[in-house]
Amino acid sequence: MPLRDGRLSHDIDPSDRAPQDACGVFGVWVPADQASRAEVSKLTYYGLYALQHRGQESAGIAVSDGSRIVVFKDMGLVAQVFDESVLNTLRGHIAVGHCRYSTTGSPTWENAQPTFRSTDAGGLALVHNGNLINTLELAAKLEPGVLTATTDTEVLTALLAHQTEGGPMAAAREILPATRGAYSLVFMDEDTLYAARDPEGVRPLVLGELEAGGWVVASETAGLDIVGARFVREIEPGEMVAIDGEGVRSERFAEPRPKGCLFEYVYLARPDTTIAGRSVQATRVEVGRRLAREHPVEADMVIPTPESGTPAAIGYAEASGIPYGQGLVKNSYVGRTFIQPSQTIRQLGIRLKLNPLREAIEGKRLVVVDDSIVRGNTQRAIVGMLRDAGAAEVHVRISSPPVSWPCFYGIDFATRAELIAGNLSVEGIRDSIGADSLGFISLDELISASHIAKDNLCRACFDGIYPIPVEQDASGKHLLEVGR
Repeated sequence: MPLRDGRLSHDIDPSDRAPQDACGVFGVWVPADQASRAEVSKLTYYGLYALQHRGQESAGIAVSDGSRIVVFKDMGLVAQVFDESVLNTLRGHIAVGHCRYSTTGSPTWENAQPTFRSTDAGGLALVHNGNLINTLELAAKLEPGVLTATTDTEVLTALLAHQTEGGPMAAAREILPATRGAYSLVFMDEDTLYAARDPEGVRPLVLGELEAGGWVVASETAGLDIVGARFVREIEPGEMVAIDGEGVRSERFAEPRPKGCLFEYVYLARPDTTIAGRSVQATRVEVGRRLAREHPVEADMVIPTPESGTPAAIGYAEASGIPYGQGLVKNSYVGRTFIQPSQTIRQLGIRLKLNPLREAIEGKRLVVVDDSIVRGNTQRAIVGMLRDAGAAEVHVRISSPPVSWPCFYGIDFATRAELIAGNLSVEGIRDSIGADSLGFISLDELISASHIAKDNLCRACFDGIYPIPVEQDASGKHLLEVGR
């Protein structure tokens, strides 16, 4: 997909961008006397690398050496923003890091994270995964001209920095109960690392312990694994922790009302991540098995849409007895290129990213498994491409229910008008994408595969039931930019 810098994104179809999560967050604290050995900036770099799938627009790291906080951030992927020379300048024993996809505020340098504020006691650096739904209400508590960026994260940072008596934990104790929406926060002053999660626990946040001493907080357990941290537990909904030389201290700032995001299991989280004690990979394979039982079909081969459909395709093949195979090859290297596609290449569209294995699919009845359908353009192109390559039949199976409603809690879905399932029946979608048959897993079966109680999950994008009420005039990506 052409970006403003003339590069291409990883999106298979530029008019059918996959759902984007808000961000990945990471934080690390080590004893000050281990700072030179631990190299917290490099631990944070690798942690963000493991969380890159959660945000690809910008990346940043803030480090404290006990006396001052230094922040470095820029637009681009983690590996584009940081190199050895930059990381070597970020020295200290506490760090927070962030990789961003914008859900509030434009994708600009000013809106990149960590956000930083000077306080009467020193400094405050903060990173945030999620999306607030009362941003305008919170911003109204600030003096005019205070905000230097146009994100909900900037508003929250300014509020926490303004309340300095008692330190960041006391400020958070006052501010967070009035903050509505999804927020998994990691922040720090010169001496202490803090983490907090909204009362609904919409976005994940986990705590790990380093073998050599020290603590790590990350969006996913995959961020702990890459730095060799042992998973300790999840940060609970409505919980805030502080980590310093005295260890880990915890308190509740709100009663928990668990509503973890069900779409984390479908698409957002890495398959090697664990959520609520359940492997995401195992969940997705089980979803595929249930999908095969709900929507059987006579076919010769099950193939995934790489790579998001792979676990469910494995499960579908296992349960159906239909052989699993590779029918589409994804080009992993086309994602970021300096070459602007010509009109001729643009007309080829999807073949920049996917190409069929003709000898594997010619004359075959295929089951194509993918994780979700947003606008339908990608599936339409894939079905057409497989038919052109000689497939006898193309049956599409989707490992989530129809996505019919937008998300206001940190996933940048299309509006309801743009969502194909918001406007068409399943049969209408099948006809639109040109498949011989189409089946979505039911919501009940998806929930059952997650092993989490229905009442403890946010399912709003599937059933339109929003656990945190949203006022439509208080939502929108650019609400802080109107009139600027």
